[in-house]
Amino acid sequence: MEDRPLIEVAGRRPFSRRVMLGGLALGALGLGLTGCAPGGSRRVRIRFTNNKRETLGYFRGLVDAFNESQSGILVQHDTSTGSLLPQFVRGNYPDIGCYNYNLPSSTVLERGLFSDLGDLPEAGTIEPAVQDLVTQYSQFEGQTNVLPFSIAAAGVVYNRDLFERIGAEVPTTWPEFTALCDAFLEEGITPIQGTFRDMWTVQQGHFDYTSGGLVDVPAFYESMREEGAAVGPDSDVSFSKDFRETGERMLQLFSYSQADALTRSYPDGNAAFSAGEAAMYLQGPWAISEIGVINPDLPVGTFPMPVSDDPDETRARVNLDLAVWVPNGVQHREQSLEFLSYLMSPDVLNAYNEENLAYSTLTDAPPVTDERIEGLQEAYDDGRFYQGAGTYLPEVIPIQNYLQEFVINENVEGLLRKLDVDWARLSQRRVG
Repeated sequence: MEDRPLIEVAGRRPFSRRVMLGGLALGALGLGLTGCAPGGSRRVRIRFTNNKRETLGYFRGLVDAFNESQSGILVQHDTSTGSLLPQFVRGNYPDIGCYNYNLPSSTVLERGLFSDLGDLPEAGTIEPAVQDLVTQYSQFEGQTNVLPFSIAAAGVVYNRDLFERIGAEVPTTWPEFTALCDAFLEEGITPIQGTFRDMWTVQQGHFDYTSGGLVDVPAFYESMREEGAAVGPDSDVSFSKDFRETGERMLQLFSYSQADALTRSYPDGNAAFSAGEAAMYLQGPWAISEIGVINPDLPVGTFPMPVSDDPDETRARVNLDLAVWVPNGVQHREQSLEFLSYLMSPDVLNAYNEENLAYSTLTDAPPVTDERIEGLQEAYDDGRFYQGAGTYLPEVIPIQNYLQEFVINENVEGLLRKLDVDWARLSQRRVG
């Protein structure tokens, strides 16, 4: 393979794919570096950590490139991938992190453990609708403590060949989508690959997609937090009232999967879809990457799941896949912010997202070029995206267990009632 430069940041040396991948093997040795720059001067050491396992080698390459570009700072790449809060409890947190940002991560933010980055120039480069994804979980005293680095956008992954075989077009409304599924059934083609053995796929796909297209998810949870322990049959907001149509449409989606969906796991689904056994798959770029490894010649695309009768309400599900933060009280804040500036530079940030089938978080980001995910571009540009409803639920509410029951008993009322009861009970416990 040609050892060509992947990224070239203005004023800094480019780094190659060989450096990027080889750097991971040096990760353990990096902690033992002397910290001396050429000529014998000392470098200030800072510890950087990220937790996305499949990109650890990529970030090692970024760290190597940064270390080679200057002589004042030595970034040590910590490849630990554990939960954040225990690191802060033990006082073993890094100088700067680039982590998946989700509800558990937000508990660190809301305790005031991340520093305020709002005055940095980089904070002004983030698309406002993307920055809002952080505050939808929590916020600390109106500060900007986390800068989004990467967005993973998910929708309906589809087999272009099978669509062409029946002359199908990408649907933009729920009636069009169900009619398309019926057309595939008539041709003896499974409309949607089901992987119900792994309930996270049902939560990420069926539950999140249908609710995200019917409910204003962040507004719903804001109202639920205000309602607290009063959530129930007579409350102004509840799962039972606001998610009933979600449950009914989930049942319809279940009917479009293959007969053995209950026994199929996520790896099974990737293999089956790669073999052309289904027309569509409710998954994101993580699955597209796996499919590309199994069958690189399979022509796939993605479109946002249409759940309402209005095309303008069709939205894409997103994860704040990676976000950058600096803890309060780090000894070398100035150096940490210099490395942050490097990570958040357009040349670095945009190149990472292009390489990893993700969307850039910057206001002036170039459009994606990979045809496998470009079908979500319009929705993303328009701000028509949401974080999945399941991601707002704390782990003590076992949504995946409830969905497993729901797949079998198809009891919409039972599913939603359990969510309401758990929410009220948890809220009561917090008040008490």
